[in-house]
Amino acid sequence: MKYVVSWKYRWNGSAAENEESVRRALAVFANWKPVDGVTYHQMVGRLDGSGGFAVVETDNPIDLTDAPKKFGFFADYEIQPVVELAEAVQAIEEGVSFRESIS
Repeated sequence: MKYVVSWKYRWNGSAAENEESVRRALAVFANWKPVDGVTYHQMVGRLDGSGGFAVVETDNPIDLTDAPKKFGFFADYEIQPVVELAEAVQAIEEGVSFRESIS
């Protein structure tokens, strides 16, 4: 199953505290690698520097806790299950057909 993982950095300290937090996060990221069984199709950063997004695929959703548990000191995470757009459209069409079948 595919998921979109989004994160926003926590900029809630002083400028000096935020700067130190960035240094620590970069050091942790330099030593991080995805867990086995998780495929990162794409990771992108927001142009405003406030966070980023990743398209991730795994058969074991618990594997998605890896990044939040390792980077939760620095960012807030949201994880949304997603499907290919064609599949989403098909589901919408089925819903419309069902409602139309009811008099």
